[in-house]
Amino acid sequence: MKRLRIGLVGTGPWASSTHAPALAAHPEVEFSGVWGRRPEAATALAAAHAATAYAEVDDLFAASDAVAFAVPPDVQAPLATRAAAAGCHLLLDKPVATTVTAARDLTAAAETAGVASVVFFTLRFDGATAAWVTEQAATDGWFTGRADWYGSFYAADGTSPFSSPWRARRGGLWDVGPHALSILMPVLGDVTDVTAAAGQADLVHLILRHSGGASSTATLSLTAPAKAAGVTVELRGEAGTALMPSGGGAVDAFRSAVDALLDAARSGRSHACDVRFGLRVTEILARAEE
Repeated sequence: MKRLRIGLVGTGPWASSTHAPALAAHPEVEFSGVWGRRPEAATALAAAHAATAYAEVDDLFAASDAVAFAVPPDVQAPLATRAAAAGCHLLLDKPVATTVTAARDLTAAAETAGVASVVFFTLRFDGATAAWVTEQAATDGWFTGRADWYGSFYAADGTSPFSSPWRARRGGLWDVGPHALSILMPVLGDVTDVTAAAGQADLVHLILRHSGGASSTATLSLTAPAKAAGVTVELRGEAGTALMPSGGGAVDAFRSAVDALLDAARSGRSHACDVRFGLRVTEILARAEE
């Protein structure tokens, strides 16, 4: 089967450590090139993987069947909208946007163009955690759940590669909130109501009601003390208590997301984590922010 030409938008830490290596090594992908807001970084990343660096993003779209994105969400949304209009399938990062209007515009563009889309919610594509979600979604009688996401991204000396301006500005609600929703919603159902309360720094507590009748909580932060960092997802119900296992590496998970996009593009079947699901996550987080 013909390999899919996939280009990459972005040259930051995720692009260089996860996206580019996975695309370059995938046997069913032709890594078609790189575009970034810093041309010198795009040139270096493309050279490291024997790909082409593009000075204009529309030239990358023209040379690609699909495009993967590793840029801040409010940069991603308008560029991905243009990529969809150019006929490119979309491998998006989460959140797809931080405004409902931008997320809806992107979703409409993908639907109008008829392109496939997958949003890279990391734990939905990790082997162990994805299997756990599938197992719990097939189990009836869940009463409640909780998702605690305590990140510690900001090194005291400011050297953390993840201390990006958009994360500092939007906080845990928008960076790790999508992860929590991507795990809770497939098991407990769509979110029908959300209440939010702020804690110290960027800490946010959410109380969620789900369409299946259960409720859940999510605690989200990027600024937890280093010794307090960690992720816990727990479900309680008629079957007892279920605790989500630890995930594996991001490169393997991203490779699975690439596989999912290939399948969606070739089969025409929508993936559960498509742009419409990404839009729903943005709608819920925007409501919580209000």
